[in-house]
Amino acid sequence: MLINCVAYQDGSKLADLPVEQISDYISRPGCFVWVAMQDASSEELEEMRQEFGLHELAVEDAQHGHQRPKIEEYGNSMFAVLHLVESVGQDLNVGEVDVFVGPNYVLSVRNRSTQGFLGVRDRCEREPHLLKRGSGFVLYALMDAVVDRYFPIIDTLESELETIEEQIFVKGTARTNIERLYDLKRRVMVLKHAVAPLLEAAAKLHGGRVPQMCAGTQEYFRDVVDHLTRINASIESIRDTVGTAIHVNLSMVAIEESEVTKRLAAWAGIFAVATAFAGIWGMNFDWMPELKWKWGYPLALGLIASTCGFVWWRFRRSGWL
Repeated sequence: MLINCVAYQDGSKLADLPVEQISDYISRPGCFVWVAMQDASSEELEEMRQEFGLHELAVEDAQHGHQRPKIEEYGNSMFAVLHLVESVGQDLNVGEVDVFVGPNYVLSVRNRSTQGFLGVRDRCEREPHLLKRGSGFVLYALMDAVVDRYFPIIDTLESELETIEEQIFVKGTARTNIERLYDLKRRVMVLKHAVAPLLEAAAKLHGGRVPQMCAGTQEYFRDVVDHLTRINASIESIRDTVGTAIHVNLSMVAIEESEVTKRLAAWAGIFAVATAFAGIWGMNFDWMPELKWKWGYPLALGLIASTCGFVWWRFRRSGWL
């Protein structure tokens, strides 16, 4: 679905275009066309391929979707894949935006995401002195918008991790904590898969040999790489903390199980004393004078109770009960 198709010259908006006129405008000197699409069909992508002269391999990747974040060069054009990560309840939804960049055009195709880029276009149009840098600056603006949306997700994950850490030493929450930690770890890995490949790819746009479209915007892409580096460092910190929290939580589970085992062993020892006395007096020998005593039964019960009480006191003193 076509969202908008606009022609620009020297940083100023010329006109909203129908698709059929794209090829006419991109042939003008100093003019470039910026097209935005959402969930484009194969027919729409084929139409754009003919208008812009897109490389068939890049179009094929955009049609299939579910690509790893990357930036590839095809002659004098580029193809970038960015992951759009957004929070949906307690989960993360991963969309994708495919960006085709040439000397005089930018085509963005958004898939499986509700996050639009109208704000990015408005921002660029308010800064014509930057927009006049051409398609390279538009690619930077799109990448910067995608990367900036990762920061709130990082903040949410860090806050949730702090909440779980506060519950680790609360008895009876071990199983719940482990489930929450593994769920958090899964979401961190989703964000990691969006950030790490993009960091590697974006590093090629600001140092050494850079594509022709990005020659005048290297400092902007360096800013994007700096943001990605900070996000990646935060992700690694969260992963390390989650791993430590899981080990601590498992240790707490082992400690709780050990305490239960000690309590069971202590009570078994107490009842073993009573069982031993009862076993002795339960033997059927003829010559057992205690059996004939008038006070033998209460004396036996008192001895059993006092001995069991003494054993209980010793276990209690040693911390087993």
